[in-house]
Amino acid sequence: MTQASDFLLEFLEQKGIPTQTWQHEPVFSVEEARHLRGTIAGGHTKNLFLKDQKGALYLIVALEEARIDLKGAPAKIGAKGRLSFASAERLEEVWGVKPGSVTPFGAMHDREKQVKVVLDAPMMAHETLNFHPLINTRTTTLASQDLIRFLELTEHTPLVTQLSI
Repeated sequence: MTQASDFLLEFLEQKGIPTQTWQHEPVFSVEEARHLRGTIAGGHTKNLFLKDQKGALYLIVALEEARIDLKGAPAKIGAKGRLSFASAERLEEVWGVKPGSVTPFGAMHDREKQVKVVLDAPMMAHETLNFHPLINTRTTTLASQDLIRFLELTEHTPLVTQLSI
């Protein structure tokens, strides 16, 4: 996955999206990330790769401490019925990452535009945000508006709405 991460970072640079990236030990949870990140500035995030009852896929991106209202989310994001976590196999097949590395940057792998990206509105109040760049041994910081720009470049124009409670 290092190769995919390098390709992503080159893509961002070519598109004029400034980033800063840190190397670290692998992290698989928000708690592990808190322990390892040190003083990296900006909003730190979590990413939920979900499916609805019809099989439609969603990526909900929020601040790491946010509590997401999964019962109320379907009405806000256009999902059909209850949301549940999609399988690790589906995540890797569509989004190109393994569990523990879920990130909005996976949009570059979703060439069929199967995933609807939803950004929690309070997260977008941060000037900068932090995500894994397709691998959980790195953290990349970019401006919140550049996250939207990246998603639009990959034809994944996000829905920004309040899902946290």
